[in-house]
Amino acid sequence: MSTSNDSHGLTPWHGTTIIGVKRGDKIVVAGDGQVSMGNTVMKPNARKVRRIGDGKVVAGFAGATADAFTLFERLERKLDQYNGQLMRAAVELAKDWRTDKYLRNLEALMIVADAEVLLVLTGNGDVLEPEGGIAAIGSGGNYALAAARALSDYEDDPEKIARKAMAVAADVCVFTNDQVTLETV
Repeated sequence: MSTSNDSHGLTPWHGTTIIGVKRGDKIVVAGDGQVSMGNTVMKPNARKVRRIGDGKVVAGFAGATADAFTLFERLERKLDQYNGQLMRAAVELAKDWRTDKYLRNLEALMIVADAEVLLVLTGNGDVLEPEGGIAAIGSGGNYALAAARALSDYEDDPEKIARKAMAVAADVCVFTNDQVTLETV
């Protein structure tokens, strides 16, 4: 997968869009299903958003698939170790991701959420709680983020915001499709 730097110093990975939207006591994480290799769509219905940690945490990834599965497994272990406390597990995973010789070579970003918090995790050791309760990653992330921010002034339902934002990203980003997986916590 090719990479490029955006204005925030994060590396968006071509081939996916993941968005998280938090409104009140409801958090939604949604992702498209397209897997691309170069200019070819390899799979249109991949599941990049899933439940982990006994179903209490939702996680979505952008990046290399094998790397993402490794990070899902590590995050699940951290959740077990810290009794389901997502913030603590995320901080510990981010520390490992940044310092571990093997993990620091993983190419992925993650959006994770539980009933309390929405976070973006990066290999730089970042655990970011997004301003305004909206976060997006991946090649179509900036499109989805802009759409969701615009919609948030007029819409209170995080699922509607996420679905509409994903539709905008799918219309604009060639590496994003309209096969959306959506999970709510």
